[in-house]
Amino acid sequence: MPHQGIPTGVHVVCERHGRVLLMRRAGTGFFDGLFSLPGGHVEPGESVREAARRELREETGLVVAPDEFTYCGVVHRLSDTNRIDFFLRAAIWQGEARIAEPDKCDALDWFAMDALPTAMVPYVREALAAGVGPWIMELGW
Repeated sequence: MPHQGIPTGVHVVCERHGRVLLMRRAGTGFFDGLFSLPGGHVEPGESVREAARRELREETGLVVAPDEFTYCGVVHRLSDTNRIDFFLRAAIWQGEARIAEPDKCDALDWFAMDALPTAMVPYVREALAAGVGPWIMELGW
């Protein structure tokens, strides 16, 4: 029997002056109305770092060299399916964050880590609370 692949996602933590960049999802059908980190799915033939770079650029306009990412941790979670999400930190980037995909995001802002929005994707909140890492979490099982 063929093996079903596990959907793999990336989330990018960008911090400046003690604040983290969050986006409010809209129009996607997945956690709409909740804040999350920039990110998305790893495409076939793409590394996790390449996906993080692409997603960050597509969603915020920020440009990061692939070697500027460091791994924070991994969440293996049970959602609509069995999923794996990688969390990476971008320490250096070029550009100013903006809403680059208004059909998927209706707000973008920098939040203090001790004042994150109430309306936030739960597993992303847990990952941010875990800190720099490295760490591994299993959620929803």
